[in-house]
Amino acid sequence: MGIFTFEDESTSTVAPARLYKALVKDADTIIPKAVEAIQSVETVEGNGGPGTIKKLTLIEGGETKYVLHKIEEIDEANLGYNYSIVGGVGLPDTVEKITFETKLVEGVNGGSIGKVTIKIETKGDAKPNEEEGKAAKLLLLIIQSVNKLQFQ
Repeated sequence: MGIFTFEDESTSTVAPARLYKALVKDADTIIPKAVEAIQSVETVEGNGGPGTIKKLTLIEGGETKYVLHKIEEIDEANLGYNYSIVGGVGLPDTVEKITFETKLVEGVNGGSIGKVTIKIETKGDAKPNEEEGKAAKLLLLIIQSVNKLQFQ
């Protein structure tokens, strides 16, 4: 098994607390509106806290796929949210899971900086390829898409 780690940042004009609310608390309704490829988010196990598993259904290349999203940790006080993609048709065969450790911090002019550490845990000696990289960038796409929404 190999673990490959990537770090990235994304900026938003939305204040950290509001963006966190959208991405964590209201995600099930906002994400399908903000990200065209994601059709639905449904809880399949748990109560919304750590250990909860959600099914994200998406359309990619005209095909309907899904991934299973497991909440690992919610740190509301520090605007942190950690989760893993643990299964589904959208998870490549060579990957055991993809873990996202995210945190929002204050950015310029009242905006946010989304910091993410992505860990791809592969099966056997497999190395991440372009497909795994695309899956790992999903969170950054979501943050950028939510930034385009008008918050009240």
